[in-house]
Amino acid sequence: MSRAVSKSADKGMIIDPNGLSLFRLTMMVITASICGGIFALAGDMAAGGANTGAVLVSWAICFVGVFSLMMCFNGLSQARPDLTGGIYAYAAAGFTKYVGFNSAWGYWISACLSNVSFAILLFSALGYFFHPFESGNNLLSCVCASAFLWVLVVLVARGVKEAAGINVVVTIAKLVPLALFVLSIALLGKFDPAIFMENFWGEAGGPDFMTQVVSTMIALVWVFTGIEGAVVISGRAKYARDVGRATVIGFAAVFVLYLIISIESMGIMPRAEMAALATPSMAGILEHAIGPVGAGIVNLGVVLSLLGAMLGYVIIAAETPFEAARQGVFPKAFARTNKNGAPIVTVLISAGITQLFLIVSVFSSSTYQFFYACAVSTILIPYVCSAAYYMKIAWKRESLQPDQIAKARILGTVGFIYTVFLVWAAGLVGIMITTILFAPGIIVYVVGQKGRDEPILPHVADKIIAAVIVAVMILSIALMATGTISVF
Repeated sequence: MSRAVSKSADKGMIIDPNGLSLFRLTMMVITASICGGIFALAGDMAAGGANTGAVLVSWAICFVGVFSLMMCFNGLSQARPDLTGGIYAYAAAGFTKYVGFNSAWGYWISACLSNVSFAILLFSALGYFFHPFESGNNLLSCVCASAFLWVLVVLVARGVKEAAGINVVVTIAKLVPLALFVLSIALLGKFDPAIFMENFWGEAGGPDFMTQVVSTMIALVWVFTGIEGAVVISGRAKYARDVGRATVIGFAAVFVLYLIISIESMGIMPRAEMAALATPSMAGILEHAIGPVGAGIVNLGVVLSLLGAMLGYVIIAAETPFEAARQGVFPKAFARTNKNGAPIVTVLISAGITQLFLIVSVFSSSTYQFFYACAVSTILIPYVCSAAYYMKIAWKRESLQPDQIAKARILGTVGFIYTVFLVWAAGLVGIMITTILFAPGIIVYVVGQKGRDEPILPHVADKIIAAVIVAVMILSIALMATGTISVF
């Protein structure tokens, strides 16, 4: 039997008889995607100078790009259902073990940074009701966020499946405030076509159209981060085929909801006023539309959303290095589980990294936007690698049925181009942040390889990648230390 046929036949194979169902996997995708980003998206794009016309073009680019990227994950889950390590496994299978390590490392650090941004936004929303929390990054917020983080650690330590079950309930709960936003604007007639058209081309003397479009890219990627959630925990799925299905269903649901909310926001108030709104900007938009009760509804929605998001990302942050260790690239200790089957070592280390960044947020006064920009910068590496691998197997006709090849080539190529474009859109600061955060990973990689008596950086390409990371990291730190470039 050919490789392509055997892989296709494996799509319906049982990975874990007691694993996560299609419904729970889909809820994982939705809750990982619908985090705090959508509640701040309109204000973030407006602050970048983007007007309605640019935003709509950005949404079109985003749809094509994210859809292609999502289909790359879907296609890979079907073509290679044996690669249950997801983000790590795709990069390692397509390139080298060290490239796979960097893919897993980037996704892991991104998940930890995401939880920091979620914590800041969570307590910023709580600051609407309890003023001592202020903007979410003061000492009190850090202490309370830390306590909540470790409560989630205890919960996940009791078992990933049980935590995912709670995640379903939280996901449904947080969709209610978003639905109230959509319905209250539509049914109460608060959408003003005149304001929508006034915002369309924007004010004279603003940034050029292309600059406006590029300025929205990181924010748009941020709100879709997590769309690959089912792939990351594919080793916990009951059926291999459900991984791709959950990804497609989750993307469709999230995209439609985001687009409706974004369009409605553009018809409520002028761009300049939206740009000046405090985070989460959706609270100010709904308050402008229906009064103070609107801000209360949105901030409640942010709280519910981020309670679930932080739980979801504690799971994802633990699963990524755990799977990488099982695949043989992270240190062996990372593959240890407790009596409940939870990856206890990676749960604790991930929480420790998140805790460290939470402390940094207090002393540097770093904002929600800064940490999500860092999270996006680091996650782009695994995105690029996964899209590149799908493009590679499509053009080399590997692991695919003959009738799938043409579609796979188009989707893989578009997904790869889109992810490379995002790296460019992240700019010099994004590259600096990425290298600074990736450099410590070299030490972890070396420890893992020595623990298995395997060669370190055996390929020339591996040595070049490691050298570039270290060199750019040193240069970045030097530029920051001299004040030539500021990332805060």
